[in-house]
Amino acid sequence: MQVHQILKSKGTDGVFTVKPGTKVADAARILAEKRIGTVVVSPDGKKAVGILSERDIVRELAVHGGACLDASVETYMTPDLVTCTREDPAEGILAKMTEGRFRHMPVIEDGQLVGLVTLGDVVKARMSELSAEKDALEDMISNPW
Repeated sequence: MQVHQILKSKGTDGVFTVKPGTKVADAARILAEKRIGTVVVSPDGKKAVGILSERDIVRELAVHGGACLDASVETYMTPDLVTCTREDPAEGILAKMTEGRFRHMPVIEDGQLVGLVTLGDVVKARMSELSAEKDALEDMISNPW
């Protein structure tokens, strides 16, 4: 299975973005309201310059307390993005996420943000794929030719 198939199964390619300069408190509000785990930092909604997750915010709250909520998202975002394209295989994405210990990966094509896949999206896709393979193998074994 490829990333474009995962995006299609999600029903939306939409990604929530915030502009550089946005306060962490405002980003946290978006995360809570939308019930999502991350926002992509983008000056125009197309070019990804970083990513800020719930985990990033919680870590900084533990170190700096509530004062971190007044900082801009650039202060705590991850600027070195690990990304994929629509054509990347799910297995490779799963390996990158597991190795890097992160749960969200922007999908970039021609320098433009086209989607976001989560660890949950990839696991769900792989489980579906494995279930279909299992069913096909069971049919082959039990079908008397």
